[in-house]
Amino acid sequence: MSANPFETHEVFNQPPPLEGHDLFAGDRALSDAARRFGADWAAEDLSAYGRKLGALETIEAGRLAHKFPPQFQPFDRFGHRRDEIEFHPAWHQIMDLIIGQGLHSAPWANPRDGAHVARGAAYIMHAQIEPGSQCPTTMTYGSVPAIRRDATLAKDWLPKIYDRRYDKRSAPMPEKTSVLIGMGMTEKQGGSDVRANTTRAEPDGTGGFIITGHKWFFSAPQCDAHLVLAQAPGGLSCFFVPRFKPDGTRNAIRVQRLKDKVGNKSNASSEVEFQGAWGRLLGEEGRGVPTIIEMGTYTRLDCALGSAGLLRGAVAQALHHAYHRRAFQRHLIDQPLMTNVVADLALESEAATILALRLARAFDRADSDPAEAAFRRLCTPAVKYWVCKRAPMAVVEAMEVLGGNGYVDEGPMGMLYKEIPLNSIWEGSGNVMCLDVLRALMKSTDALDVLLQEIEAASGADKRLDAAIAGLKAEFSDVQDIETRARRVVERMMLTLQGALLVQGSPTAVAEGFIASRLAGDWGHAFGTLPKGIDLRAIADRARPVT
Repeated sequence: MSANPFETHEVFNQPPPLEGHDLFAGDRALSDAARRFGADWAAEDLSAYGRKLGALETIEAGRLAHKFPPQFQPFDRFGHRRDEIEFHPAWHQIMDLIIGQGLHSAPWANPRDGAHVARGAAYIMHAQIEPGSQCPTTMTYGSVPAIRRDATLAKDWLPKIYDRRYDKRSAPMPEKTSVLIGMGMTEKQGGSDVRANTTRAEPDGTGGFIITGHKWFFSAPQCDAHLVLAQAPGGLSCFFVPRFKPDGTRNAIRVQRLKDKVGNKSNASSEVEFQGAWGRLLGEEGRGVPTIIEMGTYTRLDCALGSAGLLRGAVAQALHHAYHRRAFQRHLIDQPLMTNVVADLALESEAATILALRLARAFDRADSDPAEAAFRRLCTPAVKYWVCKRAPMAVVEAMEVLGGNGYVDEGPMGMLYKEIPLNSIWEGSGNVMCLDVLRALMKSTDALDVLLQEIEAASGADKRLDAAIAGLKAEFSDVQDIETRARRVVERMMLTLQGALLVQGSPTAVAEGFIASRLAGDWGHAFGTLPKGIDLRAIADRARPVT
C-alpha cells in the first residue's frame, strides 16, 4: 500500500512524451526527399534545427503560444489609440526561432540551388511544433518578389526583411533591425472574388495614395507593412501600406477586432478599417491581382508544405503511441489491424512530403529552366489542393489512434486537429485551386506535357502505374465538361505524380503500398484498409520517429 494516502493507483502503460528528438534525422521520408531534391548541402543545418524544434523547451513554448492567444489593445490607459497586439512571451520565443532560421527570407538573401527545398524541409518541421508563427513568416517570404520590382522599396525594406534578428517592437521601419510583411485582400462582400473589392485608393498628389475601406481578413496586424488591394482610378491595384508613414507617424489602419478562429490560435488575424491610410502603389495601376498573386504563389507553396508538416506531426504522434502503448498483451503496433492503420497513414504522409518538396524544387529552378517554370505554374495550385485536402482526414485518423489522449488539448493532437483545415481555405479554397489548374493548362500548351514527362520518367516500373498514366491522359481527351470534373482531374494528376515520385525514390514497400491502394484501387474508404501482400511493418518502421 502506498504511503501517500492520495495515491489510489500506479500510472503505467502511458507512452513517454515525444520530445528531445531530431525532427529531420528522425524523419526518413523528409531527410531522403530533401537530399534527393538538391538540399543535401543543408542536411547538417536542418538536423540542428530539427533538434531545436524537438527540444522540450520549444515544444512547451509552442503549447503556451496556443494556450495564451494574442490580445488586442486598442487604446492606452490615457485613451490614446494604440491598435497594438500583445503576445505571450512564448510567441516571441518561437518567432525568434523561425526568423533566426531564415524561413522568412533565406532563399532570397542567400540564393543557391536547393535553397527553397531546404527552407521547405525546415518549414515542414516547424509546422509540427508551432504553425501559427508560420503565417507572418510565409507572407514575408512571399512578398519579396513583388517588393524587389520597386527599386525604392527594395533599397529601404529588403535589407531588413532579410535580417534574421527578430524585432518584436512596434516602431517605424528605420528604427528596427528586421521587419515582417503581411497581406490584406479579403473583404466582406467578396471572399475569393477580390475584383469585387470596394476599398478605394485616391492619389494624394505627392506620389502616394490615400486608402479608405476595410479588410475582413488582415493578417497579421502586427506586421510592419502589408500588401493591400484597393480600387484606384485605373482599376484594382496593389499597394504597399506600412504601419508607420514615412514621417514616422502611425498610419490610419484601425484594427476593429481579432478573429476568433477555430485554430491558429497563437497567430493574430484581424478585421481592419483604413481611415485615410497612406500607401504606395506597388506594380502597375490596374494590375493589382497579378502583382499580389505573385506573393500568393509562394504562400500556396507554404500551404502545401505546412499541411505536409501538420500531417507528419500527427502521424509521428500516432506511431510513437502505437510503438509504446500495450493492449491485450501486445504493443499496438503488433496488432495487425493497427499496423494497417498506421502504415496507411505513413504512406499518406510520405507521399505528401515528397510531393511538396518536389514542388519546392521547381521554385528553385523555375527562373533558369522553362520546364520547371511550367511545372511550378501548373502544380502549385494542384499540390496545394491535394495535400491540403488529404491531410485533414489523415490527422483525424491519427487522433483516433491515441484514443481519448488524442482528444484533449493538453497534448499536441488538439492543436494539429484544429489547425489542419486552415491551409485548404487560406490562399484559395479547393475549387479556386482546381480552376487555377485549368487556367494554367489553357494558358500554357507545355504545362501538361511537362507534367506527363515528369510522370512518364517512371514508366515501366509498375504496370499499375502505367495504367494510371494512361487513365490520366484519357481525362484530357474530352475537355467539354472539364470544369465540372476539375477536382477529379486534379486528383488523378496528383495521385499519379505521387506514385511516380515514390517509385523513383522511396523504398519498395512504400511505393508498392501506395500504388496498390491509391492507384490500383485495392483500398477501402477509410485508412487502415491496405490490401494483403503489403509489407505493413516495413512502412511503419520507416515512418516511426527516431528518438
